[in-house]
Amino acid sequence: MPKAFFLFPLLATLAQPAAALTLELPAKVLGEVDRSEVPGSYALPTAAFDGTAVPSRQVEGALDQRAFRLDAPGMTTLALIDPLRDQVLAAGYEILFECDARACGGFDFRFHTEVMPEPDMHVDLGDFRFLSAQSGDEAVSILVSRSAGAAYLQITRVSKAPVPATPVETPVTLPNTANPATVDTARPASGIATALDEVGSAVLDDLVFASGAANLSAGDYPSLAAVAAWLQANPDGTIALVGHTDASGSLAANTALSERRAEAAAEMLVSRFAVDPARVEAKGVGFLAPRATNQTEEGRQKNRRVEVIVTSTR
Repeated sequence: MPKAFFLFPLLATLAQPAAALTLELPAKVLGEVDRSEVPGSYALPTAAFDGTAVPSRQVEGALDQRAFRLDAPGMTTLALIDPLRDQVLAAGYEILFECDARACGGFDFRFHTEVMPEPDMHVDLGDFRFLSAQSGDEAVSILVSRSAGAAYLQITRVSKAPVPATPVETPVTLPNTANPATVDTARPASGIATALDEVGSAVLDDLVFASGAANLSAGDYPSLAAVAAWLQANPDGTIALVGHTDASGSLAANTALSERRAEAAAEMLVSRFAVDPARVEAKGVGFLAPRATNQTEEGRQKNRRVEVIVTSTR
């Protein structure tokens, strides 16, 4: 029997909670993962990839995103999304945009939109369908795809959320330093500096990018602090940040994405750690230098990385 999927309000204790959106899923659920943010934001796609980006509308509120793996042998992506589309319309939503893989923009659409990571949400770049819809201040998007053995469904909903209470002000005294650009060398992991001294390269394993995005997610990133500390200790040193991807999609698109990710890391070195931009260059090689197999998700995750390479000589 199909499972009824309930997107409940994320703050059920509110005096006037938003109404739940109930969707009957088209097949038996084999696995489910979810994430929520209150308040949260989501770039709701409103058109196909235009050659540079996916046009979107920023929506904010209570974010509820879920991915399902479905037991749906033989069901096409059209058969999966059609009944969900009908239910969204029946719930009073207006369809803003819908497309299949080719019309969406294939690889470029997939990697310029927010998708939960493998193996929770699998997207076949040649066989997926997407729709976005809105009702007043609420928005929902649905993404369906298939693998050889299962179907995959991601549903993202943003509904009204209360305004967070104003935090209590706490005074903070910041020390007066003669050189605000000095890096705290006690904080970064020493392994990066050792690797740069001994082998001339290191993988920055703690960098986190949203799925298909080039911007770094919010974080402290001790590896970048370690790179900055190494540059401070080696005033004649220069480095290259090299982005890498897995083998999903075309070489041209992957090369561009990997370079943008390397550029994002370089920009953080300059803006947060006051590194001289003349000492850092950013390049991308796409999937041409894997460090693991692309035949497994574990291997693909290892291949999606940024490395730092010493480019100066003594």
